[in-house]
Amino acid sequence: MRKLLFLFSFLILSNAFSQELNCTVNVIAQQTGNENDVIFKTLEKQLTEFINNTKWTNKSFKPHERINCGMVINVRENNNDAFSATIQVSSSRPIYNSTYSSPVYNYNDKDFNFQYLEFQNLVFNESQFESNLVSVLAFHVYMILGMDADSFELNGGDDYFKQAQTIAGYSQQLSGQGWKLEDGLQSRFALIDNIMSPSFKSIRKANYMYHIEGLDIMNENQKDGKTKIISVFNELQKVHKIRPNSFLMRVFFDAKADEILDILNGGPKVNIAQAKELLIKIAPMYSQKWQNITY
Repeated sequence: MRKLLFLFSFLILSNAFSQELNCTVNVIAQQTGNENDVIFKTLEKQLTEFINNTKWTNKSFKPHERINCGMVINVRENNNDAFSATIQVSSSRPIYNSTYSSPVYNYNDKDFNFQYLEFQNLVFNESQFESNLVSVLAFHVYMILGMDADSFELNGGDDYFKQAQTIAGYSQQLSGQGWKLEDGLQSRFALIDNIMSPSFKSIRKANYMYHIEGLDIMNENQKDGKTKIISVFNELQKVHKIRPNSFLMRVFFDAKADEILDILNGGPKVNIAQAKELLIKIAPMYSQKWQNITY
């Protein structure tokens, strides 16, 4: 009996220490005119369980190490088992020796069309296409894992990005949007293609520098952390010189723009005039925000 209790406790403990994500999923269906339909609540519950209970890596994560993230699925149309939607994906990571969490990944995927039957089985296969619903969710899970790993170790997200690229590859058999080169410059294909390209290695390096050498030391030395974050903009300029107004640069600033504004306007005084000028140049999509930087 004791052995059975021990085995049961071990299985519970193993599961608690294995999953990687703490993900909140919200399904919004107001545009369908049937937002109270029970299928949307069932979908929300199933997707929450699928993402949080699937073992995505071969690593063990303690409960406090799980990555906090969110997915907001906005269903535009629903016809029987066919759904047309968008999905907003975000994640954050804790900052060393503080209670603050910094946004890392913020992506609005506008091409999320899928088929779903209530209570259908959701299974992820790392090397084989199962459904567009599973592929899109798994793709963004690995983007979350990769971006998070890159923020702790230089190029630490390589394995996760390779898996996201594999998913994009085998999902191209689908007629759905977002997986192919011809689907545009802001598709899932473009996102992972940019991440894996040597041309954008400085953006990945900037992600690491920004967090480890900037935010993570601010509790001990706020001025040094702020100065380091400003130096990150010079790293990003390397990409801007060869790929101006790139999509991946936008993805970086979609997550970081508000935080950067708060950092530059707060804390100890440093010379930020050049930083402001550089931000307007490399991230013009947020130039109105940069105009609010004071010094």
